[in-house]
Amino acid sequence: MQIPSNMFLHYFGKPSKYLPICMTVWGALSLITGFATSYLHVLCVRFFLGFVEAAFFPGALFLISKWYTRHELSQRTAFLSCGILLSNAFGSLIASGILNSMDGVLGYTAWRWLFFVEGSITIIVAIWSMYILPDFPENSSNWLTPSEKAIALERMSRDSGDSGAENVTSFGNTTSAKLLGRWPGLYLAVTDWKVWWLAFALLSMVTTLSFGVYFPTLAATMGYGPTISLLLCAPPWLFATGIALAISRHSDNIGERSKHITSSLLVCVIGFVLAMSTMDRVVRYISLFFMAQAYAAFICFLAWASGSVSNPPAKRAVALALINCVSQLGNVIGAYVWPTSWGPTYNTSYSICAFNSALCIVMCFAFRQHLVWLNRKSESLEAELGARKGYRYML
Repeated sequence: MQIPSNMFLHYFGKPSKYLPICMTVWGALSLITGFATSYLHVLCVRFFLGFVEAAFFPGALFLISKWYTRHELSQRTAFLSCGILLSNAFGSLIASGILNSMDGVLGYTAWRWLFFVEGSITIIVAIWSMYILPDFPENSSNWLTPSEKAIALERMSRDSGDSGAENVTSFGNTTSAKLLGRWPGLYLAVTDWKVWWLAFALLSMVTTLSFGVYFPTLAATMGYGPTISLLLCAPPWLFATGIALAISRHSDNIGERSKHITSSLLVCVIGFVLAMSTMDRVVRYISLFFMAQAYAAFICFLAWASGSVSNPPAKRAVALALINCVSQLGNVIGAYVWPTSWGPTYNTSYSICAFNSALCIVMCFAFRQHLVWLNRKSESLEAELGARKGYRYML
């Protein structure tokens, strides 16, 4: 649902209404999960939850990409994605408190209260955000002066180089091109191999990051009880939040992406190796910090992808959704990477994640070399034709 959702968002042009409405519905569905009494009930609620939840993350990425230039995008993506990291930290603390203090309240078991509380908070934040979120620069006249609106549009126009690198109207004469030509953003995205390369590179990264879903299980391998294990989950994610903000800021400041991505993934691999090497509590806990900081690579990658498939905006809307959509298959794969039978060491799981980290690093390096070639090609054409400076891909 991410691709049609972003296409609709680009057409509708009101993220301040669309995203909070989707968020309100998913908060309500999450709350309803607490009333489920059978597997079928949970399955139905979770199925429909996916429809509305799919709208948020790619939609939010598209929204910030319409306001911020490539040299500002990594840190803004970090501010957005740090919500994920902080939820991993405080979600564990909230879960620990609810599971230990609310069992039997009003006749409901503690796990149901987990859905009641978190679903209610989601609804409140969603309604509040309707009055805070902006729309796109071109239609945000209600809170921008005409001169501010012109500046916002000019900033993004200069950042894209006005290159017209993607011709929206020249689709060829094939049947598929004629059909897809009705939705030029979709056509340009699905026919650009860079989009698919980035999607599968991010797929391998998300498979690597599948450990995040099982973080409490990995913390429990240190031998503590459920409450202590949940509390131990918070510090690594708080550390990861700080690292992500620092790396994304540095990435924006020097205008570089690939080295920041690969360095973070290499540190993550070190964490996997430490976890595989011993059952010592201290070492295994330190390894969790090394693993959690890999989300900095995820954040920089999203900013890199947005700047590499940015023109025109209709294409960027679909490309960001497609990249994120394909990458989420990594969570499906991840569900089979951490079986209980491989515990408590989970050495096989760590090995699979380390392999996927290495694969992502190789794909990022290859993609970087292609962008280097494109930049050189653009420079040679400018020199030959005497044209003004065009679009330069961020490496």
